[in-house]
Amino acid sequence: AESKSPRHGGEAVAEVLLAHGVKYVFTLVGGHISPILVACEKLGIRIVDTRHEATAVFAADAVARLSGTVGVAAVTAGPGLTNTVTAVKNAQMAESPLLLIGGAAATLLQGRGALQDIDQLSLFRPLCKFCASVRTVREIVPVLRKALAAAQSGTPGPVFVEFPIDTLYPYHIVEKEVAPKTAPKGLMGKVINWYLQNHLRNIFAGAWETRELSPLPVQIPLATQQQVQQCVELVSRAKKPVILLGSQATLPPTPVDKTRAALESLGIPCFLGGMARGMLGRESALHIRQNRREALKEADLVILAGTVCDFRLGYGQVLSRRSKVIAVNRDRSQLMKNSDMFWKPTIAVQGDAGSFLLCLSEGLKGYRCPQDWPESLKEGDKAKEKANAAKAAEKTERHLNPLRVLHCVEEIMSEDSIIVADGGDFVGSAAYILKPRGPLRWLDPGAFGTLGVGGGFALGAKLCRPESEVWIIYGDGSLGYSVAEFDTFTRHKTPVIALVGNDACWSQISREQVPMLGSNVACGLAFTDYHVVADGYGGKGYLISREDGEKLDEILQSAREQSRQGRATLLNVLIGKTNFREGSISV
Repeated sequence: AESKSPRHGGEAVAEVLLAHGVKYVFTLVGGHISPILVACEKLGIRIVDTRHEATAVFAADAVARLSGTVGVAAVTAGPGLTNTVTAVKNAQMAESPLLLIGGAAATLLQGRGALQDIDQLSLFRPLCKFCASVRTVREIVPVLRKALAAAQSGTPGPVFVEFPIDTLYPYHIVEKEVAPKTAPKGLMGKVINWYLQNHLRNIFAGAWETRELSPLPVQIPLATQQQVQQCVELVSRAKKPVILLGSQATLPPTPVDKTRAALESLGIPCFLGGMARGMLGRESALHIRQNRREALKEADLVILAGTVCDFRLGYGQVLSRRSKVIAVNRDRSQLMKNSDMFWKPTIAVQGDAGSFLLCLSEGLKGYRCPQDWPESLKEGDKAKEKANAAKAAEKTERHLNPLRVLHCVEEIMSEDSIIVADGGDFVGSAAYILKPRGPLRWLDPGAFGTLGVGGGFALGAKLCRPESEVWIIYGDGSLGYSVAEFDTFTRHKTPVIALVGNDACWSQISREQVPMLGSNVACGLAFTDYHVVADGYGGKGYLISREDGEKLDEILQSAREQSRQGRATLLNVLIGKTNFREGSISV
């Protein structure tokens, strides 16, 4: 019966994705994966094709972060897959639940020199929580269900499933490819023919039997009641507690609004990093943005809620030996990172940060952090921000002051905006000036510090939140990686706004390379007409130079209006150099 059926493996893939609530599949098309794309579209899953495979994975990553489901990207075999490696590694380090579907050479031809045939599993095993190669059509459903559960369980991350081409196309097409072109001669020919027919029958045996498609249970580690009680006691005795919130605090199952309410009821001052930026809204008395090192020296209790003692926390050296430390992380190795060297947790909880904060606030009903502590930290914030505002008013030697440009954007950005950060120097400044309006309204690469996330992140964000303004803050260096996605924004009607800080330089590198080594080699770029590139791809480009300084607000509003009318816009802002330097954006 399987040999007569017109059905194909791509349909089984699409059915599983639909049953798991997948709304988008990001791709760059290739013959190896065509059946999957066609079947998904038939079931109403939106296929979004990009101009580079890395963008497809970055877009899936953004969907995972913003929707709390698994993001899905499908790419073709060989170079299609190798093009995704950086983006998959970024998702692994950012702990994003992501399914990468890859095409592969036919099962019979693997290792025999077929087109684009390489050992793909070896490439992805170090990057993914789960890797599998489907060998028969009947395996498709169980393998995908297992992969999707693995992506979300424990510490979330990417998973990879490869589909040899003969598991995806209908029987009659695969048979044509497998059957010998001429009738077999002699005993050896008959043996080969028998082997091929047998192999074909095995690929399709039991292919269309009814199978369970629904999601498997997801395993999430949680703090024990005893651990929570110990933490409740520590917090209730603390005079100067501080919470450092990392991206893990935004993960399901706890809705971000509940996590926010828990933090507000505790009243403990918070430093927010990664996806947790915006957790407390634009202006919160508890959100401290400056002078973190000094605050940690004074704190008598530090709660690391999904925050890791890696380079972003000086490997743990910024924590005072006198402070009690509560560390919460789903991943054991991240939880204890560098604790053998520079710091020691008083209580280490391998569990979900969001759920932990909810339990902590429940256990501390009626507790409120001593008010003078967050107030004194907030005073430090105000002083530093006043100094930064003064720097924005300074005239640069040439072009516009980038800090002034960013302050203007901060003033006019709508309340539902999502900010995508993709760059070094300009974006480092933006991280201090632009204030995400609420939870899940900030996207940056995370600990890997990958350049080139902008196009994909913005694409995923605009699809998830079509009613929101999506702003990409680009350096002119990082723009080069994904400017071609303006074509994608136009074709898929995702009108984002890109703000490019164009100083014709890889400034973050140049700042140190020139004084240390006396040369600007490889750091110089040109004041390129990126706005014309956007026009060529069907968007609307603006060039903003010093002469436009007085009309800056007006031009920004015009770009927003273009976006509302359905056109992706790019603001090519010529900026000068400032001496403003403020650490890494992934802090």
